[in-house]
Amino acid sequence: MIEDAKLRELFKAESEEHLQHLDDALLQLEKTPADRALLEDAFRDAHSLKGAARMLGLGAIQAPARELEDELNAARSGELALDAAAIGRMSAELAQVRRLVNDAVSEASAGAAAVQPLHEGSRDSAADTAPVALAPVAVTIQAGAESAGAEPAPSAPFRIESVRVDTRKLDALMTHAGELTVTRTRLARRVPDVDALIDLMDEWARREPVRRQALAVADSGEGLERRARMGMLLGRLRAGLSEDSARLDYLAGELESGIRLARLLPLSDVFRLFPRMVHDLGREQGKELEFVIEGEGTNADKRILEEIKDPLMHMLRNAVDHGIEPPQEREVAGKPRRGTVCIKASLAAGIIAIEVSDDGRGLDEQEIARAAAKRGLASEAALASMSSAEIQALVFSPGMSTAGFVTDVSGRGVGMGVVRANVDRLKGSIQLQSTRGKGTVITLLLPVTLATVRVLVVEVNGHPYGLPVEYVQVSKQVAADAVFAVEGRDAILHQGSPVSVAALGELLQLPRSVERSAAGEAPVATPCVLLAVGSETFGVFVDELLDEQQVVLKPQSALLERVRNVAGATILDSGEICMVLNPQDLLASVRKGAAPIAAPEAHSAGERKKAILLAEDSITTRTQETRILESAGYEVVAAADGLEAWNKLAARAFDAVVSDVMMPNLDGLALAARIRREPRYAELPIILVTSLASNDDKRRGLEAGANAYLTKTAFDQRILLDCLQRLI
Repeated sequence: MIEDAKLRELFKAESEEHLQHLDDALLQLEKTPADRALLEDAFRDAHSLKGAARMLGLGAIQAPARELEDELNAARSGELALDAAAIGRMSAELAQVRRLVNDAVSEASAGAAAVQPLHEGSRDSAADTAPVALAPVAVTIQAGAESAGAEPAPSAPFRIESVRVDTRKLDALMTHAGELTVTRTRLARRVPDVDALIDLMDEWARREPVRRQALAVADSGEGLERRARMGMLLGRLRAGLSEDSARLDYLAGELESGIRLARLLPLSDVFRLFPRMVHDLGREQGKELEFVIEGEGTNADKRILEEIKDPLMHMLRNAVDHGIEPPQEREVAGKPRRGTVCIKASLAAGIIAIEVSDDGRGLDEQEIARAAAKRGLASEAALASMSSAEIQALVFSPGMSTAGFVTDVSGRGVGMGVVRANVDRLKGSIQLQSTRGKGTVITLLLPVTLATVRVLVVEVNGHPYGLPVEYVQVSKQVAADAVFAVEGRDAILHQGSPVSVAALGELLQLPRSVERSAAGEAPVATPCVLLAVGSETFGVFVDELLDEQQVVLKPQSALLERVRNVAGATILDSGEICMVLNPQDLLASVRKGAAPIAAPEAHSAGERKKAILLAEDSITTRTQETRILESAGYEVVAAADGLEAWNKLAARAFDAVVSDVMMPNLDGLALAARIRREPRYAELPIILVTSLASNDDKRRGLEAGANAYLTKTAFDQRILLDCLQRLI
C-alpha cells in the first residue's frame, strides 16, 4: 500500500496505462505472435511497471512484474515460444499484478495503514490487550460524541477549489484558441482594406466635382448627402473594426495563455518519485550516495511530466549502477567515499533543461565501442573514424548495453534507448558530456509546452514550411562559391568550422523550382538557415525567409505519422496550412543524403501529368497527401468527401483515385462500389488509405472494388507512390 496520497495517485494513473497496454498486447500476441514491434512495446511496459513498483518499495508487485518481464524478454530473444500456454501463463501473472496494484492504490488500504501506527504508538500497558478491531470503534465513538454535543458552529460555505479536467479537452480548447488567433489576425488585416476604401472614397470625392465641372453637370444636394453619409458609415465601420479587433486580440491572447498555464505542473510531481529509488538502489549495491534535487519548482506541460518520468528514472539508475563507484574504489581514486547524484531543472527562453549528473567513473569509450560492435550497431571501420562525442552518443542506441549480465537495473538493452525515444517524441534534444574518472552530465532540453511552438517560416517551391525557432542558430545569405565538398557532402564555413548543408527542397524530396530551373543558373546568394540539434550543426538552403510566428502545432494524422522530416502541421496567420518540420529528421536526411523520388515515366517533357483524384475529409491529411503526390509529379484534384469526389470524377478524366474510408456523405467503400458500377470506370485504379486495419476491413475494401488497401501500420509515402506507379 502507498500512504502518500500524491504518489498513490501518480502510481495509479501510470500502472493503469501499463496494465491496459499489456492486456491489449497479450490478446494481440495470441493472434500474431510474430509481431516484434508489439512484443517490444509489451516488454517495455512490463519493465516500466516493475521499475515503478521498485521505486515505491512495492516488493509484492515487483516480483510478479519481474516474472512477466522475464518471460517477455525470453520471447524477444527467441528462447520462449509465444504459444497459447505461454500467453495464458503471462495473462495469469498480469492478473496477479493487477490485483496487487489495486490493493496498493486503494485509499481504504492506505487510510488503514496511516491510522494503524497512530494507535500502536499511543497504546498504554492496559491497552496492549485490546483487539486490533478497536481502532475503527474509536473513530465511531468520536463521531457519536460530536453529534451528541452542542449545536455545531456554522461552517464555511462548501466550495470546490479545483476540478480535474481530461487533458484531451484542454488540447481541444487549445486548438480552438489557436484557430481563434488565426481569425483574430485575419480580422486585423481587414482594417487596412477599410482604410484603402476610405482613401478611394476621399479621392473620388475630390475628383467628382472637377469631373462634373468639366462636363458642365451640376451636383445635386442629394449626391452630396449620399457621399457624406457613405464617408460617415465607412469611418464608423473603420472605428468599430479597429475596436473589435483590439478586443478580440486581447481575449484570444488571454484564453490561449490561460489554457497553456492550466496544463503546466511543477517538476516536483516527478522528482519526488526518485529519492526512494536512488536510496534503495545505492544501499543494495553497497554504495554511499548523496542525492541532490534542484529546481523542482520549474513548471512544464503535463504531457512532458508524464513522458519524461521513465527517461529520468533510467538515467538515474545508470548513474548509480554504472557511474558511482563503490566506496573503496572511490578512496583509491582519491575521491570522497560518498558519491553525488544530482538532478537539476532550469528554465530559459521557453526551454526546460533537466540535467542528471554524477561524479562517478564516467563513460568508458572502449567498452562502448566493443559493445556497439558486438551488437552490430556500428562496424569496426565506422567506429575507428568516430569522434569521442560520437562514440559516447552510441549509449542512446536501441539495444545498447555494456552490462555483462542481466540484473534488475541493467543489462536488458532498454535504458538509454528509452531516453532517446521519449525525448525525440517530445521534440527535445540531448546533450552528453563525460570525462573518464570524473563523471557524466546528461542534459535534456525540452519545450515548456507542446501545444504551441515558435517557428521560423520559410518558403520552398512556393509553399511555406516551419522550422522550430529553438533549433535555429542563425540565418545568412550564402554565395554559390562559398559551398565546398567535405567527405562527399556540401558544406560551408561557420565560425571557422565546416558545417554540412543541403537544399531543404531536396531533403523534403520536392521537385526543383520551375522558375529557377528555367533561369539556367543559381542566384548570386541563397538564404541558408543553420540549425543545431544537440552538439551538431547543419544548414538548409531555402528560397525565402518569410516570418517568425507562434503557432498551435497540430499532430500528425494517424495515417501519416511515418512521414519523415515532418513534426506536424499548423495554420499560419495568413490562413495557409504550413508543415512544421522535424530538425532531428532533417539532420538524419543530411547525413544520409536525400535521393529524390523518381517521377513516373509519363511525366517527361511534352506529356501531360497523370491526374489523381484524392478524397479525404481531414484537411491536414489531405494537404500532406496532396504535397506528397504533387512532389512526385502528379496533378492532384482534392475532394473533402466521397460525394464531392464522385461529382468531380464525372467532370473530367482521372488516372487513379486515392481515398480515405471513413468520410461523411459518401464513405470510401461506397465510393469505390459506385465507381465500379460504371462500365467506363472499370479499369480506373482505386487505392484506399485508412486506419481500418483488420482483415475484415481489407476484405470489404477489395470487395468494393479497390485495387490496393494501405493501412496506417504500413503507410509510407514511397509505398503509396510505388503502388500508383504499378497501377497506372
